[in-house]
Order: sequence, then structure tokens, then C-alpha cells
Amino acid sequence: MHSVAWWPTVAVVCIATATDLWERRIPNWLVVPFLLAGMAVSLGVGGLPALGTSIGGIGLAVLITGVLWFLKGMGMGDVKLFASIAAWIGPAQFIMAFVATGIFGGIMAVGWAVWHRSLGSSLDGAADLFAGFWRKGLRPHPDIVLENPSRLKMPYAPAIALGTVLSFFMV
Repeated sequence: MHSVAWWPTVAVVCIATATDLWERRIPNWLVVPFLLAGMAVSLGVGGLPALGTSIGGIGLAVLITGVLWFLKGMGMGDVKLFASIAAWIGPAQFIMAFVATGIFGGIMAVGWAVWHRSLGSSLDGAADLFAGFWRKGLRPHPDIVLENPSRLKMPYAPAIALGTVLSFFMV
């Protein structure tokens, strides 16, 4: 499935990156057909075992990124993009893509915060969020108040694209 998934995945993450940068959203018309095509191609190429791998990738992606969405650390478009990618690459490569995305996303987030002159408040909020896990459990940070919260919403599709493309070289 690796070689079959390369070009469709690269095309979709490029389009997702462009739409996320310009429109600040990842459209359903892109991710839903890509997810369904990933399952169909998996079934066609590898039969029911490959379809099971595809569905396993989707489930893992939704589970992990769904938690991040719940914590308001990721948008639903990012969750759907990850799920559609996982339909093509399966759970093992998804884990590599997710870790690589986290690294790229962290680097981008620091750059984004510096650019928007909010590095201090971003680091304080992250520290409060991590410390809060031990005291309050898994829940969104309730009281981060900023002068312009929309400026901290970073488009994450570029990090997803970089992490996903890198994962193809890691398998």
C-alpha cells in the first residue's frame, strides 16, 4: 500500500495545506472522499486484511487526535485530515506521521508565537495545561484569556503535511 498511497496523499496534504493557510479550514469535500478512497483502494489492493488495516488506522487517528480536539489543541478539520491519511497509510505509519507532525508542529508553534509576540503567554498556557492534568484530569484549559485569541489559531495542515510526507521515508 505504501507506493500506492504516496501520490494521492501528497496531493491531498498539499491541497489541505493551501486551504488551511488561505481559508483557515480543511474542507470536507477533500477529506471525506480521500478517506473513502483509502478504504476502497486498500480493499482492492489487499483484500479484507488491508481494509481492516485501513479501518484500524482511521480508528487510531480518530482516537488520538480526537483527544487533542477535545482539549481544543486541534481543529476538527485536522482530525478528519489525519483520519483520511490513516485510511491510506494504516496505524503503524500513522504513528510515525503523528510523531513527526508533532515535532514539526511544535517548531511551527514556537515560530507562530514569536511572530505574534505571544510566546510568553503561550508557554504559560502550555505549562498550566500540563500541570492541570495532574490536578484536574484531562480537560481543556478553562481560563486562557488573550487580547486577540484568533491570532493564536495556527493552521496545522502544513505540519500534518510535513509529518506525513516524512513518514513515507521512515517505513
